[in-house]
Amino acid sequence: MSLLKRLFGPKPIIAKSKYKTIEEIKASPFTKKTVGSGYALNPDVYYIVASVELGNTTTKCILTATNLNTSRSYLLDKTVNMTRDIRPPKPGEEVFGKTVWGVELTKESVAELVRDTILESAKRARIDIEKDLDFVVRSTGVTAGFASPKDVGQLIIALAEGCLKAGIPPRKMAPALSVDNLPPRLRKFSLLDKVIFDGAVASVIPPTGRQVVANEMEGELVTAGIKIGAKWTKIDYRNPCVSLDFGTTLAGRIVNSAEPYARTIGNFCGLAGAIPDALIRGTEMVDKEGGAAIDLYKKSILKGANWKKARENAEMVHEKVIDIRKVPENRRRFGTVPVDPEAAYEAGTTLIGCDAGKNGDKLPELTEIGHEIYQEDGIHTLFATLDYVSALIAKRLIDEAFEEGVIEEGSVLGVTGRAGITGEKPRLILEYVNKRFKDVVFVSDALALGAAVMARCMNSMGTPHTPIGGRQGGPCILGMRRKIQQKKEEKWIE
Repeated sequence: MSLLKRLFGPKPIIAKSKYKTIEEIKASPFTKKTVGSGYALNPDVYYIVASVELGNTTTKCILTATNLNTSRSYLLDKTVNMTRDIRPPKPGEEVFGKTVWGVELTKESVAELVRDTILESAKRARIDIEKDLDFVVRSTGVTAGFASPKDVGQLIIALAEGCLKAGIPPRKMAPALSVDNLPPRLRKFSLLDKVIFDGAVASVIPPTGRQVVANEMEGELVTAGIKIGAKWTKIDYRNPCVSLDFGTTLAGRIVNSAEPYARTIGNFCGLAGAIPDALIRGTEMVDKEGGAAIDLYKKSILKGANWKKARENAEMVHEKVIDIRKVPENRRRFGTVPVDPEAAYEAGTTLIGCDAGKNGDKLPELTEIGHEIYQEDGIHTLFATLDYVSALIAKRLIDEAFEEGVIEEGSVLGVTGRAGITGEKPRLILEYVNKRFKDVVFVSDALALGAAVMARCMNSMGTPHTPIGGRQGGPCILGMRRKIQQKKEEKWIE
């Protein structure tokens, strides 16, 4: 089957704004199952990227095809495996880290799981890794069991090894040095002869100096991914903006409106989906150690829920267990995630964290509370409680950020991650934060979309006529970037 036929009618990435119901969005012209928008059906305009992620709960390979004329991305395949199913360490293998649930990781076991996930995804999408795949971006949300932010590099190496074992050439994991290094069909879309990749992804630079939080790259990718996902709505999700990623662990950024490159003035860290996961284990319907809310979730799970009781339950959970605040300077972990508050505050970046007790020591207590709610109110109200718990986490994080004065006026909020966009969480989050922001958008799989954006940024594949970076309502920042880089080049020559 040709690449064109495989691309025809792929599922578009869905983003929801506060001005549209999901039913309206599905009926809108933005989400019709067509390739491109006013352009001929031409496979040469699509940039196919694999996002390979090892998370605490799931390991994914998500294949996206981005139209380089419109900046709209399409989902080709999403293959998800449970990280808890990774094989145990063999004799002689070195364990370099653990997931938040204590699953041990070795370089060899990670590489094998990643290899198998990539091959399964490529087969399902009928993608030829050598001929069709353009780029691969590796990332991880597994940070809880590492000694320091630096140790995450070991896992990134293991991810690379898995990609190589799947048959992905090294050239598809590194940026091109010049336009001539790109495939002929992509050269006309690259601006490498005008600007080089200088580390800014979607016009945002990370905190300067030492790495301030172990999952910093995750926050970078989801912010960029929400920007590209918002292209399916009428929302201009550019700087200034705020991103929240409710995976098992919490990630996200607060970005200002500086040009051409905005600064990361805030980072979110700690626990997110791990909190509802701990509650759901109280049902004893999932694995006691690796079970997650997604194991039981289905659309009908909320029918018959007592929402008033669910809200009361959630408020009780927050009062007893959940700690949300600016990360103190003397902490080296918050919500089990390695952090460096001193480096953050020296760089002018505020860290805001979410924890269950101190470094997750009250997660077992959450399981006991989940058991009580399940016994008294049933599974439907328990899942409604989970929705309120997540919504209250979002509210308290945002309230704390405003109290610290790090969210600029006119900012747009973007939310992603399983514990932030499933069930009734979007509706409840909007009820809590609606008046705080100019707009709010909910995006599925923003990390994978961000991987596609990073791949484009690395190879200077921008779309000046429909920019992803820059300020809301503003033009493309290509001209400003060129001037800055020319000045640096002239200074270097001198």
